[in-house]
Amino acid sequence: MENYHILLDKAREAMAYAYVPYSQFKVGAAVLSKSGKIYTGCNIENASYGATNCAERTAIFKAVSEGEKEIIAIAIVSSSGAITYPCGICRQVIAEFMEEGTLIFENEKGEMQTMPLSTVFPYTFTKKDLIKEKQ
Repeated sequence: MENYHILLDKAREAMAYAYVPYSQFKVGAAVLSKSGKIYTGCNIENASYGATNCAERTAIFKAVSEGEKEIIAIAIVSSSGAITYPCGICRQVIAEFMEEGTLIFENEKGEMQTMPLSTVFPYTFTKKDLIKEKQ
């Protein structure tokens, strides 16, 4: 899909801004919102490692801070050249805003790979789990 190639390009551009003085592992992400807008993010490390933020969450938080609540796709690339899957925290955040979306990756040969969120994160815990059935 054409949009997927654009998302990969935007993720690669975002990766250039990664702040990674400790790991040297750059990650870039680009999300496509339901409204058609693209938001990008990079990973931002901190000497207090728990304060580090991943590229996926940076992109999603940028989208949400601009009023977007539905993501339909996210592209993720890294400086390793290998497919880089989102960490557990990022999977949870992605699931919050992307119910049925597509994750887009690129391998070291530049080949695109896509998969649904349900493959990457099969047993999600979302707001649906917090809604009590009416009795």
